[in-house]
Amino acid sequence: MKIVIAGAGEVGTHLAKLLSNEDQDIILIDSDQDSLDHIDSNYNLMTYNGSTSSFEALKEVRVDEADLYIAVTPFETRNITSCGIAKRLGAKKTVARIDNYEFLKEENKVILKQMGVDNMIYPEFLASQEIRTSLEHTWARHWGELHNGQLLLIGVKLRGESALVNKYLKDLPRDNRFFHIAAIKRNHETIIPGGNDIILENDIVYFITDKVHLDSVRELCGKKNHHIRKVMIMGGSRIAIRFSLLNSDRFQIKIIDPDMDLCEELAYRLPNCEIVHGDARDIDLLRDNRISQYDAFIALSDSSETNILSCLTAKEFGVKKTVAEVENLQFLSQAENLNIGTAINKKLLASSRIFKLLLDADENNSKTLALADAEVAELVVKQGAKVTKSKVKDLKLPSGMTLAAVVHNNECSLVSGDTLIEAGDSVVVFCLRGSIHKVEKLFS
Repeated sequence: MKIVIAGAGEVGTHLAKLLSNEDQDIILIDSDQDSLDHIDSNYNLMTYNGSTSSFEALKEVRVDEADLYIAVTPFETRNITSCGIAKRLGAKKTVARIDNYEFLKEENKVILKQMGVDNMIYPEFLASQEIRTSLEHTWARHWGELHNGQLLLIGVKLRGESALVNKYLKDLPRDNRFFHIAAIKRNHETIIPGGNDIILENDIVYFITDKVHLDSVRELCGKKNHHIRKVMIMGGSRIAIRFSLLNSDRFQIKIIDPDMDLCEELAYRLPNCEIVHGDARDIDLLRDNRISQYDAFIALSDSSETNILSCLTAKEFGVKKTVAEVENLQFLSQAENLNIGTAINKKLLASSRIFKLLLDADENNSKTLALADAEVAELVVKQGAKVTKSKVKDLKLPSGMTLAAVVHNNECSLVSGDTLIEAGDSVVVFCLRGSIHKVEKLFS
């Protein structure tokens, strides 16, 4: 599949690197040669120096052959224009990064579709949705839904009170099991476990289950779900604004920001929220604003380090749930190892949505990237595929992957060694990043 990415900023570069591991034909365009030079030569992609809104540049990269054209520059109007040109020149599907919620309204989507924009990615909106999900399920570090919500992917950090700690997977009961352990995140490593792997305290364990058994999984993990009502936010960022606009009727929200001009703007735009001018890193200010009475603390400043440390401070004040925006990918693993609750990253969220669009264009598969170093895919089994030749235990699957669940005739079930997969089934696969293209070969 040929994919053209317009914009070598943070999202475009991250996406290009991820897709280059997926055995795709990738071209990255940007008018800033320095940005393109940051792309390591080890990645399997091409770069082109040119304007993303230039007819000539798009013709040069043969955009007419593109299966997917993704415009993710920091400029919304440029992305829309770029997609319009690419579509007119023959690109099959286009995606534009936007920062205007108005564009997501159904009546406006029709107009943008006519202009050549097939899909839109709004990272701040995706982040605000992720924050809300984390506040609804406070006991989980990660939460994702597959197959229209029939299956759940839940990442939970296990403490000593969990019945699973110090247990080998092979010793867990096999009869009536209502979950599948798809992966274990330990320190900075993601493990696709086998029967001889042991679950340790402070592991982040990723479960596949269904909504019927959600409470059973939570109890097995030794967790309680806390009701969130009062939310304190550090930083009046675009994510904070979008989250507050969407959720001020659900939560009592207080935003603290050191920029007086921004505070005045926030007070105008968010009349249902309390706005405080000050530095949320100031412990005395947090005490004055009674942080200990809040159910959740969300750190959304432009510094990953500040967000992580502020969440740790909030935890010391007794705040039950904390969420940190961690945009530096190198800090994401460290953040997950600390007691800060949920870490969100706009690049990963945007990449996840684009990956889904990518596989939706190919046999209606869907895929989500919830982690920095692992992938989750829901793949449709083709006639004659290798995975249909024998039971799962006899397939000799490659290391670094696990088959977690199967959907047969719209009925979801967890995969066991005796499962026999048939053509037409949808299978949920969990694998290490960069190996999904190898996995897909088993299904085609």
